[in-house]
Amino acid sequence: MENQNNVTEFVFMGLWENKQLELLFFLLFLLCYLAVLMGNFIILLTITCSHLIEQPMYYFLCHLSLMDLCYTSTVVPRLIRDLVAARKNISYNNCIAQLFTAHLLGGVEIFILVSMALDRYIAIVKPLHYMVLMNRRRCNTLVFMAWGVGFWHSVALLLMVLNLPFCGPNQIDHYVCDVKPLLKLVCKDIHVVSILVIANSGMVAVVIFLILVASYILILWNLRTYSSIGRRKALSTCSSHIMVVVLFFVPCIYIYILPAGSENKDKEISVFYTVIAPMLNPLIYTLRNMEMKIAMGKVWSKMAHSGAPGKTWQIQQTRSRSDSCPILLLLFSNFDAADDLAQ
Repeated sequence: MENQNNVTEFVFMGLWENKQLELLFFLLFLLCYLAVLMGNFIILLTITCSHLIEQPMYYFLCHLSLMDLCYTSTVVPRLIRDLVAARKNISYNNCIAQLFTAHLLGGVEIFILVSMALDRYIAIVKPLHYMVLMNRRRCNTLVFMAWGVGFWHSVALLLMVLNLPFCGPNQIDHYVCDVKPLLKLVCKDIHVVSILVIANSGMVAVVIFLILVASYILILWNLRTYSSIGRRKALSTCSSHIMVVVLFFVPCIYIYILPAGSENKDKEISVFYTVIAPMLNPLIYTLRNMEMKIAMGKVWSKMAHSGAPGKTWQIQQTRSRSDSCPILLLLFSNFDAADDLAQ
């Protein structure tokens, strides 16, 4: 039996129905989006223009910031526009495109976080083999695998949604095109599809989250043999990763582990991983990381002196090279070796 689809556009109901509240949150989300752009751009600029790009941890952090920029730009600009728009509509094709893109980028980000956890595990549990195990070729392979897994995850959801008939109401009780609010508009039984969505998104998020928690427990267990200084610095690095993982995974698990027909706070909770987490990630990774602060200072110093005479530029380049040893930084990246050298 061929599926009928009489819907050519959808209308978002948004986060709130109060117009004054929407105007207030228009300014708030606009500031949050500007903070996401600025914070993640600073991380990208700092890492790519310094020696940090040679270290696996910062190589993955660079990709994580890129995913945060792209993912947020897929969702938040339309949310900001709809907060002041008279009619919050989106065409069927654009809705499907937003669904695919958001899940693609979200899937990639999840496996980038897994790669970062693997990097910290090897750096702390097998420090003498770290440079061999986490070489650039292997890091590139992990990033390509993240894109591959994210692509197949989003394609599976896309094929499920494309085969669903939309022949009735077109009002989405959300601010973004996602699979669960769309399932509420389908004019057929969605029991089987809802189970597939839980398996594709909810159960996968739970399994990956448990693996990440187990990896950090093993890391903490192995830290008992470290000195107090080394343990403190390793804990500082790992705690940043744990905070990011919790901010991203806990809301995702809450949303996708429950069936589509259940009444919950999906659209309010989803703000955590669409706006708040991408905004806080740069703060978490910079304020608690002395190596990033030192690299940021050097990059901005180079940019400030970029218009100076050639001799001054050569002096800056020489100082930049002498301030860091890539081999030592790679071996002790999890201990913030630059902090020790600065002291």
